[in-house]
Amino acid sequence: MSANGSPTGKQPTATYESAFLKACRREPVPHTPVWFMRQAGRSLPEYHKVRQGIPMLDSCMRPDLVTEITLQPVRRHDVDAAIYFSDIVVPLKAIGVDLHIKPGVGPVVEKPIRTRADLAQLRDLTPEDVWYVTEAIGLLTAELGATPLIGFAGAPFTLASYLVEGGPSRTYENAKAMMYGDPELWADLLDRLAAITGAFLRVQIEAGVSAVQLFDSWAGALAPADYVRSVMPASAKVFQAVAEYGVPRIHFGVGTGELLKLMGEAGADVVGVDWRVPLDEAVRRIGPGKALQGNLDPTVLFAGTEVVETKTREVLDAAAGLEGHVFNLGHGVMPATDPDALTRLVEYVHTQTAR
Repeated sequence: MSANGSPTGKQPTATYESAFLKACRREPVPHTPVWFMRQAGRSLPEYHKVRQGIPMLDSCMRPDLVTEITLQPVRRHDVDAAIYFSDIVVPLKAIGVDLHIKPGVGPVVEKPIRTRADLAQLRDLTPEDVWYVTEAIGLLTAELGATPLIGFAGAPFTLASYLVEGGPSRTYENAKAMMYGDPELWADLLDRLAAITGAFLRVQIEAGVSAVQLFDSWAGALAPADYVRSVMPASAKVFQAVAEYGVPRIHFGVGTGELLKLMGEAGADVVGVDWRVPLDEAVRRIGPGKALQGNLDPTVLFAGTEVVETKTREVLDAAAGLEGHVFNLGHGVMPATDPDALTRLVEYVHTQTAR
C-alpha cells in the first residue's frame, strides 16, 4: 500500500477492501472484523501435531511450517485476518544474540545486557538475516488471497526488558534500574532496538503484509511519566520507520490502561486495549482519530457459550460508538482454550454485527 493509503501491487484490491483493513482505516465495514492474538498455534491440535519435536525458534525459521501454522486458524475459525506465526525474539536471534526459548519459561538470554560493552551484541538487522520471513510471507499472501496478513514485532521496551533481565520477569528490577540509574545507556539500548525492530517490520511490509502490530507486552509496568521519558521515543521511531508504507500500525500492551492515549500518540493507527478498560472508556482516554482493537477477556472462553455471547455483546455494545473497531481478545488465546469456542465466537460477532 502506498503512503496515501491506495492499493499497490503488493496490496491487491480484495485485501485492501477487506473488513479488517477498512476497520483499521475507520471506514464503514460489512461486519466487525475478528482475529485473535496467538490464534496461530497455542490451542489448535493441528498446530501441536506439526510442531511436534521442533523447537519454537526452529519452527519460526521454516517457511513451510510458518505458512501452515499461520493458515490453520484462518481455515478453522474463518477469522478476518491472519497473524504471521513467529516470536518477538526472532530478530534478536537473527542478529546473533545468544538466546533460546525454554519450554514453560519463555525466552532466556545467555548474556544479559548490563553494561555499555554488552550493546555490541546488537548489530543492525538486514533482510538477509531473516530471509525465511520474506519467503514465508510470499507463500502466505499467495494462499490467503483476500484475507489480510498481519506482521508483528516486539516493542523496544519489551525486548529491552528480556535482554536486561535475561528472561521473563515480574518486577523488571534490572531493566528499571538501568532506566532510572543509567538513562543514557538505557536510551542507547532502546535506540538500537528501535532500529532493529523498524528494519524487521520493513522486511515484513516489503514482503507483503497488510498491517503490522507492535507488541509492548510489558509496558503496563511503567508509570505514564516514565513511559513518556524513557520508552515512547523509541516506540515512535519504530512507527516512523514504517510510516511511508501507509499500512495500518497497531499498538498493543497488557495492563496499559493508563498509557492508552500515549500509545496512540506514539504513532499507532489502531490502539489495542486489554480487557481491563471498556472500549467506550478507552476511546475517551485515547481521543478521536484512532481505531480500537479488543477486548474480550480470554478466560471468558472457558465459561460456556451463553456466557461468551453475553460478554461479547457487552464488548460490542461498548464499541458501538467507535470510529473503527477490530474485535479481538484482551490478550492472547490461552493454550487450553477449546478451538470450537473460538470458531463460535467469530460466527457470533459476524452475525451480530452484519450491516
